[in-house]
Amino acid sequence: MTAYVISDVKFLDHALADEYRRLAEASILHHGGRYVVRGARPDAVEGAWPSEQRLVIVEFPDMERAKEWYASPEYAQALKIRQVALERRLLFAEGLPE
Repeated sequence: MTAYVISDVKFLDHALADEYRRLAEASILHHGGRYVVRGARPDAVEGAWPSEQRLVIVEFPDMERAKEWYASPEYAQALKIRQVALERRLLFAEGLPE
């Protein structure tokens, strides 16, 4: 069953965020993931979405692959930078059965 990693992101340091994105993208691709939405400013038709927040959605073949990616040494490098480059809420969600 497909799994999604959903990020609600606020940039703190744009230069470091660029480095984070580079490392994160390489680790995502390495673990079979692909970006579905990257850095979007959602149009909140109900509720509120702060203008400085961005939305990122990454699709993985299954939840196991998503969790392997998050715990991987490749992503660990990006995660160290993330702690100072941006604030975020990170969610894992399974898609619908095929």
